[in-house]
Amino acid sequence: MINTGILNPQINSLLSRVRHTNTLVIADRGFPFWPMIETVDISLVDDVPTVLAVLTAIRANFRVGKAWMAREFLKQNSAKTRSAFAGALSGIELIHEPHTEFKKRVPQAIGLIRTGDTIQYANIILESA
Repeated sequence: MINTGILNPQINSLLSRVRHTNTLVIADRGFPFWPMIETVDISLVDDVPTVLAVLTAIRANFRVGKAWMAREFLKQNSAKTRSAFAGALSGIELIHEPHTEFKKRVPQAIGLIRTGDTIQYANIILESA
């Protein structure tokens, strides 16, 4: 029995299939459903869990080389929220692009983890290193 690290078997399975330069999406509660992408929905209630909580949990065993977020995230959120995301993505090349362009990257992802996050445009695409 696993008793440390990621305990969710679906997330463990998904992470183990992401290879070099593959991408993984961590999305907020309102992110559209993508039928062609494996989705692990761990949303429980508003803000449980958050995108940042999932990102923090998976970074311990998942090498990220690059990340994308919607440019709208910068306009819609406070300096405190932007700083928290920047800190969680420290050491990773972060690209902000229009949300419409961001969504075009989603179909190529290996999978998507849906959270209960209510932060506007909190979605992240991670590219494995």
